[in-house]
Amino acid sequence: MRAYWSIYHPATWLFPSPHRPHPLDPTGLQRAYQTAKRRAGITKPGGIHALRHAFATHLLEAGVDVHTIQRRLGHQSIQTTTRSWHLTRASLTTPATRLELLDTPSPIRPPA
Repeated sequence: MRAYWSIYHPATWLFPSPHRPHPLDPTGLQRAYQTAKRRAGITKPGGIHALRHAFATHLLEAGVDVHTIQRRLGHQSIQTTTRSWHLTRASLTTPATRLELLDTPSPIRPPA
């Protein structure tokens, strides 16, 4: 993204349409995404929007707070953000707090 930005310096749209002053057409983005998936040998179904859901889920499972996820996805409503999560059974059984993710401390030994 940094290289793209440094070369093109887009003013209005991050990915402008090559033919008019509008954003890149979503159909073209979907086509590019499907081509990249096919070249990578990925057969699992899902479009670009599935990446947003996966992004939100991974952030949540990594312990990122709900409001940060909401801002990163550009949602106005927290309800929209919560619909983006697809929690796995494993994520539901993992420790509930970040403190529980820490290793159990070893006993403090007095200096010799």
